[in-house]
Amino acid sequence: MSKNLFIVESPAKAKTIEKYLGKDFTVKSSIGHIRDLVKKGMGVNVEKNFEPEYEISADKKAVVAELKKLAKAAEIVWLATDEDREGEAIAWHLSEALGLDSKKTKRITYGEITKNAILNAIDNPRTIDKHLVDAQQARRVLDRLVGFELSPILWKKVRPSLSAGRVQSVSVRLIVEREREIMEFKSTSSYKVSAIFETEGQAIIKAELGKKFNTLDDATAFLEKCKSANFSITNLETKPAKKSPSAPFTTSTLQQEASRKFGYSVAQTMRIAQTLYEQGKITYMRTDSVNLSQTAITEAAAEIARVYGDRYVKTRQFATKSKGAQEAHEAIRPTAMNQHSVEGEVQEMRLYDLIWKRTLASQMAEAELEKTTVTIKVSTATENFIAKGEVLKFDGFLKVYLEGKDDEDEENAEGILPPMKVGESLARQEITAVERFTHHPARYTEATLVKKLEELGIGRPSTYAPTISTVQKRGYVVKEDRQGTQRNYNHISLKADNITKEVKTENTGAEKSKLFPTDIGMVVTDFLLQHFKDIMDYNFTARVEQEFDEVAEGKLSWTKMLQEFYKPFHKTVEHTSENSERASGERVLGKDPKTGKEILVRIGRFGPMAQIGRQEDEVKPIFASLRKGQSIETISLEEALDLFKLPRNLGLHDGEEVVVSIGRYGPYIKYQNQFISLPKTDDPYTVTFERIKEILTGPRLPKILGQFEGKDVIVAKGFFGNYLKYDTINACLPKNADPFAITLSEAIVLLKDKIQKEKEKLIKYWEEDSRVKVVNGRWGPCIQAGKKFFKIPADKHPLEMTLDLCLEIAGFNQKKKSAKTKTVAAKKITAKVVKPVKKAVKKAAKKVAAKK
Repeated sequence: MSKNLFIVESPAKAKTIEKYLGKDFTVKSSIGHIRDLVKKGMGVNVEKNFEPEYEISADKKAVVAELKKLAKAAEIVWLATDEDREGEAIAWHLSEALGLDSKKTKRITYGEITKNAILNAIDNPRTIDKHLVDAQQARRVLDRLVGFELSPILWKKVRPSLSAGRVQSVSVRLIVEREREIMEFKSTSSYKVSAIFETEGQAIIKAELGKKFNTLDDATAFLEKCKSANFSITNLETKPAKKSPSAPFTTSTLQQEASRKFGYSVAQTMRIAQTLYEQGKITYMRTDSVNLSQTAITEAAAEIARVYGDRYVKTRQFATKSKGAQEAHEAIRPTAMNQHSVEGEVQEMRLYDLIWKRTLASQMAEAELEKTTVTIKVSTATENFIAKGEVLKFDGFLKVYLEGKDDEDEENAEGILPPMKVGESLARQEITAVERFTHHPARYTEATLVKKLEELGIGRPSTYAPTISTVQKRGYVVKEDRQGTQRNYNHISLKADNITKEVKTENTGAEKSKLFPTDIGMVVTDFLLQHFKDIMDYNFTARVEQEFDEVAEGKLSWTKMLQEFYKPFHKTVEHTSENSERASGERVLGKDPKTGKEILVRIGRFGPMAQIGRQEDEVKPIFASLRKGQSIETISLEEALDLFKLPRNLGLHDGEEVVVSIGRYGPYIKYQNQFISLPKTDDPYTVTFERIKEILTGPRLPKILGQFEGKDVIVAKGFFGNYLKYDTINACLPKNADPFAITLSEAIVLLKDKIQKEKEKLIKYWEEDSRVKVVNGRWGPCIQAGKKFFKIPADKHPLEMTLDLCLEIAGFNQKKKSAKTKTVAAKKITAKVVKPVKKAVKKAAKKVAAKK
């Protein structure tokens, strides 16, 4: 048995570190957190100074049992989890759960997974920093208190199954407020005038008028003046300029740049960066520091000099600007600056290349430019044209890297201007005036939302990705592409002495991978803003983050912080629960022309919907779900009326009624008691009967392709797409495969592949009873019964499982409750429900009698 037990969080990290340590070390992984607040109840004893109640996760009991055994036999246990607060908390939980002796336990941290860094950390151990642990506990407990107390109010006042969170609710507020800014935005137009001139040396230059015109008439009048005008250069100004490199990456700037350059989501970027870190390729990826170690700066300078020459070297140290930057981490950088690329997945290679270039560029000389501005006089007008250009004298850091931009309307880089002189006459080639429109504020992408949260001091590097994932999973926000709409604009052109006017069209409003609030997200945000102003206040949320920082520094007691927050918060919860009204986002649109009843839209149990009539009316109201892309805040009366056109009875086909409608799984055709999915390209509200007949007479799913080993091979359409069905096996069809074109032989190849994969997953099965089997599931060995999966007891090896035990766990061997059990259950119900109700009734009766 090894003398040293070395514990990290990740199996990949353990695998890398194992290479650097000798036989005296056993490297094991806790596979993330092993303990968390109990799932039942609040998990926090508010009366006992906010004492948290922890439990070992069910899926980690076997891991903990193994680590306990190894720790007992080891002379020294090294807790080598990540260097941030979360890593410190994992180390503390390990110490507590494993019952480690402080005398034989050592805590170490490192910013990169390299042999030198690991050995240096072992030479400089410390104890667990309880201040960092307390900061993480404070965050976890506070978030549990907020979620546990706010969520039930949302269930009661808005809709069941909703949730609220301290950071997630503020993040949704940002997106909701931006969407409302866009809704209220009124676009205005103006005319941008540009010209193409020819110099005396017959070179072409482009210039823009220094003024925009508000109306078509003003722009036309200016072009009329230009017909007889002379154009000459009145001023030519040349200035030197420099462009400096950006700081090395922090978590948020890496997320932003990977989004701009590669279109990666925040979670995707962090997953790739985590892999690179665990492989020892980059330093720790959760950081808000732009600092580089002196070793890294020296290595970068040497590599720049070797590859590009001494002139390109200019070392510098950047200052961290983000609010409350956490712990003295380094920026994200390669662990070896002479390693220009890595092997592996394409995404890993691209992200590493980005990190390497950004780090190297940060230690390179500025780019040297020469900027030229030319003023061109119009003899018949007071306005002047301006031509701008720049020449790159020395590329400096641009040799390696140029940061991307978020501005969607950013102009192209200025070009190089030809030689010119003051007083030179220019010949007019063409002058155009184009109608341009003001643009609404840009919607957030995941990356720009991270940037905004960082600016406001909300959240920390470790929380950005989980927060953005959570608000999307909860259905408060959607990330999607939206098509633009056609818009007309005026285009006026002056060539020779002719002015031509045209009306052209352009596509406007198209969005790609933008964050949109859902109706439920907007209603919940409004409700929380009305009743919980502090929780939703940006400054309050940022101040809480600062208090976490103070706890981490040992300047503030975490329990005192929670006490100051909880008392007023809990009072607000109680008051809101008792006195607030239900929130549904109801909006009355007008009257139904057929019935004269009110038409309104609101949030219902299953989402946003339109409604004709009220609950109190004699005739029950009629309901219809809103379509994708519609919102209760913007839908019109006409659009709402269209929703009630379904179901559409189109007539008879071969003597059978044909109905088109929308169900739980989308638009469908009902024909001959069958429900046939309507293709995505067809709109259920406008699809013609002729088109429906085409669908009904054409090939349809499910379709029998033939037989394989005496059993039918069927191609069908399911909730997740097209698939093959054979006996008990379901095999997905490739996304680009046509279900109507696939042959039996092609299907058999796919089925054999699926059968082979199922065999590889199989650990143990019983021929006498096929109801259960032991398989390798997504999260490890488990019991499979049909489509259900059950955990294997922590004290059992998968191969030790018996048929009877598997059947019992899967619920097949449960006997009916005895009469005695039923009696006990009935007594419990009576004690919990009936008796309290009777007491309440008696109490109310006494009050009434007393009043009389």
